[in-house]
Amino acid sequence: MIMLGGTRFGSLIKGCQMYQLFLKYKPYRLILLFKWLAIIFPLAAIIGSCCALFLWSLEWATKTRFLYPALLFGLPIAGFITSWLYSRYGKLAAGGNNLILEEIHKPNAGVPLRMAPLIFISTVITHLFGGSAGREGTAVQLGGSIASGIGKIAGLDKKDIRLLLISGIAAGFGAVFGTPVTGAIFALEVPVIGRLEYRALIPALTAAILGDWVCRLWGMDHLRYSMASFSQMGHFQLNIILFFKVILASIAFGVIARLFSESLANSAQWFKKVIPSVPLISFTGGLIVIALVYITGTRDYLGIGTIAAQPNGLQLGSFFDPQQHHYWSWLLKFIFTVVTLSTGFKGGEVTPLFFIGAALGSTIAHIIGAPVDLFAGIGFIAVFGAAANTPLACIIMGVEMFGADNIVYFAAGCCTAYIFSGYSGIYLSQTIGTEKPDIRSDTILAQSLKMLQRNWWTPASDPLIFAKIDPSEKEPNPAEKAKEEATAASDHAKFL
Repeated sequence: MIMLGGTRFGSLIKGCQMYQLFLKYKPYRLILLFKWLAIIFPLAAIIGSCCALFLWSLEWATKTRFLYPALLFGLPIAGFITSWLYSRYGKLAAGGNNLILEEIHKPNAGVPLRMAPLIFISTVITHLFGGSAGREGTAVQLGGSIASGIGKIAGLDKKDIRLLLISGIAAGFGAVFGTPVTGAIFALEVPVIGRLEYRALIPALTAAILGDWVCRLWGMDHLRYSMASFSQMGHFQLNIILFFKVILASIAFGVIARLFSESLANSAQWFKKVIPSVPLISFTGGLIVIALVYITGTRDYLGIGTIAAQPNGLQLGSFFDPQQHHYWSWLLKFIFTVVTLSTGFKGGEVTPLFFIGAALGSTIAHIIGAPVDLFAGIGFIAVFGAAANTPLACIIMGVEMFGADNIVYFAAGCCTAYIFSGYSGIYLSQTIGTEKPDIRSDTILAQSLKMLQRNWWTPASDPLIFAKIDPSEKEPNPAEKAKEEATAASDHAKFL
């Protein structure tokens, strides 16, 4: 009996110790993890399936337009109907990507569920009739709308819905481009410039991976572009001349990204001032696109740009071929896309930005004597990264799409373009978390002169060497500082 009692007493002590250990490691975190997995799994499955259906519909619309070229003449009517649908039934859904970002910043009324079918149908219409647009906007809005709906059904509070919206963006982006890690980083990076939302790291990454996996289960594959490896020894070797060529080209990528964002916003405002009716703006935009086709004499800049009507036609992959020269393709795609999106047609900016960046990179490479496929790939990711203010996501995209051999060049290109794009971006609801380095010419000149004075012009005996250059900026000694504070207090008392 004593042994029995001792055994029971010992078991009780061990049980208490296990309970304390359980409490020490905070089991609610495990419960929270299971809770989010239970929500993320169905969310990613639904978004991945919707993205697969969307990609299939987009392919069908593009091939149908190739078979029936006369569909282009229906573009003004298609734009009119799309804008009318949004003005009649869209309501808050007309806010698009910016509405989702606003809900992430400050959850309010939520993202309406009607956004998903509206953006799905309107994007397919845009591509069916030849508008120059992409697919990222549709993926983001599908993900955000479905995530908001699931959050309301599950009874989540505003903080949890915010994380769910980020996860929905990650799932949609990762599934539609086949880049799950990029999708997760993009969703964490895009709401606030210069800051990552680490609280949503696990939900976003899980949603992006599962969304892409489900999309692939439906048989959807994604285009990949070949790029020669410049590594000769099995590891990266820096070519310093090539590195500076990448920096030079990336300055141009950043400037073009800024020009694209500002042109898109200014053109939309100009059309609203000139034409009072939104459906009429889209009708006019369709007419302008038709006119551009006849002015340029080509239809290569219509649609998404990833596939061509003819086997030797111009498409995104053409810019990775060193034998092909298309010096003004980036500008023509730029114009077609700005006209399409600023007049109310739906879709996205990202794939056209891929096209513009790859075309510009190919052109610069031919001019300065650099590897064409490498510069096309850097332009592919850097122009988008600069326009969306998401450089980290685009560095990862370069690895997922082209391999890791040239990651140093990818990083240099994306970061340089990001700095030179300023604060203009394709997402107007982004907020600034960390300011970018000031690249104004007068500031650069002043900083450069101070650095030169500090390092070369200041004699070694000068007591200000390795300190601030301006003597007036020196820290006062404690006695002088106390005297100044007393004088200021006396003056303040007299004023009162």
